[in-house]
Amino acid sequence: MRILGIDPGLRATGYAVVEGTPQGGVELLAHGIIRTEEAAPLETRLRQIYTVLDLLMEQIHPAGVAVEDLYAAQRFPRTAILMGHVRGVVCLAAAQQSVEVEAFPPAAVKQAIAGFGGASKAQIQHAVQRLLRWRERLDSHESDAAAMALTALSRRGVPLLAAVREAVP
Repeated sequence: MRILGIDPGLRATGYAVVEGTPQGGVELLAHGIIRTEEAAPLETRLRQIYTVLDLLMEQIHPAGVAVEDLYAAQRFPRTAILMGHVRGVVCLAAAQQSVEVEAFPPAAVKQAIAGFGGASKAQIQHAVQRLLRWRERLDSHESDAAAMALTALSRRGVPLLAAVREAVP
C-alpha cells in the first residue's frame, strides 16, 4: 500500500511516498520539498505546488494522500489561511487523480509516530528515521510528510512497531 504524505506550506511543501505491507514492512520510496518564491504571486505559487503534486500522483499512483489538518495558532492566523490555500490545492490534485485524502491533526500524528502528542520536531524526525530505517536525517518538511504517510498506513492496518523491531539489531 502506497501513501503520499504531504506537509503543506506555501514556502515549502514537503512530500514523502511511503509503502507498507500488512506484515509491517515500510519503505520510503521518494521524498522532497516543493519550494516557491516568496515574491511570486499567490496563484503562481499554488499552481507550482499543484503541478508538482499532480505529476507525482500520476507517477506513483498512491492508494491515499495524508495531509496535516488545519489548525490555527492565535498568534499567527495568516499562517493557517495560507496553509488552507495549499491544502485546497492538495485536495484538488488528489481529487483529479481519484485519490482519497485523509487529514490528521498534528497531535495525532505525533502520538502515532513518537508516542507523545507533544513531541518536538526533532523527536518526530528521529522517530521517522528509525521507522523507515533511513540513515540520513530528512528535512523537517519531508519528515513531517513521512510522519503523515506513516500515520495513514498505521490507520490502514500496517503495524509500524513491526518495522521498528525489524530495524533493531
